[in-house]
Amino acid sequence: MTNQNTSEAAALAHKAARSGVAFRHRHEQGVLRVTGADRRAWLNGLLTNDVLTETSCYAAWLTPQGRMITDMFVVDTGAGTLLEVPAVLAGELARRLDGLIFAEDVRVADVSADVLALELCGPGTGFGLDSVRHSLPADLRVSLRAVSLPAPGAVVYVPAQQFAGALEALTHAGATPLDDETAEILRVEAGVPRFLVDMNEDTIPLEAGLDRAISHTKGCYVGQEIIVRIRDRAHGRVARQLVGLRLDGADVPEVPQAVLSDGRQVGRMTSAVRSVALDAVIALATVHRDFSAAGTSLMPETGDTAAVVVPLPFVAPAPDAPGS
Repeated sequence: MTNQNTSEAAALAHKAARSGVAFRHRHEQGVLRVTGADRRAWLNGLLTNDVLTETSCYAAWLTPQGRMITDMFVVDTGAGTLLEVPAVLAGELARRLDGLIFAEDVRVADVSADVLALELCGPGTGFGLDSVRHSLPADLRVSLRAVSLPAPGAVVYVPAQQFAGALEALTHAGATPLDDETAEILRVEAGVPRFLVDMNEDTIPLEAGLDRAISHTKGCYVGQEIIVRIRDRAHGRVARQLVGLRLDGADVPEVPQAVLSDGRQVGRMTSAVRSVALDAVIALATVHRDFSAAGTSLMPETGDTAAVVVPLPFVAPAPDAPGS
């Protein structure tokens, strides 16, 4: 496929995700299943968000020092709780969580091969969900979570045996496949950091702007002391911060790479794309707080393209997807 054809396909998929309905397999994500009568209380003591009162939420698992072990999406199904986590970490995370079970009635299993995450986005998500449901056996109930970022929609957790049929049903219904490249563009446009790319085991969630992953009213969880100290004593100020960069020129820079101010490294650029919505090169970077203000001029380490800090998100969220 030529570059022009690739660009046109990306534009069509991007448009569908914001004004129609697009779908993709979130293959970069794995799924853990936690079962047992004590599972929600047990998870609530580990994770940053309130999984006792919320049946679906975004959360992080931290070290006692407040650094991220992983982020995750938590979905309670009634019979168990699904944890959507980075696929490359799924097996290790399952083993680590299993090692934290003592007398509780809790069991953890990596079911990534059996349960696949199917993402739908756009205002036609409700119609897409109907197509998925009609493709499944009548007695099969699947779990889902509503999505607001990077585009409003839903993620459905489909048994692997029925996954191909769900994709075929969406295609026949006129939904648009969303390729990985366009999904990445949407993610960066929305200013959504990805674990193991824009944040890692050295990241404190507040540095990455993950306040939505944290409950400030729930009881204790691992790493809470650090989060509360930053919130109350430092008034939310962190040493470094995730920012958006808008770059001059047409070429997308290689990532990761350092970003400089007056020749001195002040941060690291970790994701970069050419925005379909803005027709400009944009990037996510984590920089020292002294260089995080909108309008600050920075320079990637390689090349001679200037960058300027801009507020996140780059592109405002589309309207909520009805029926999701």
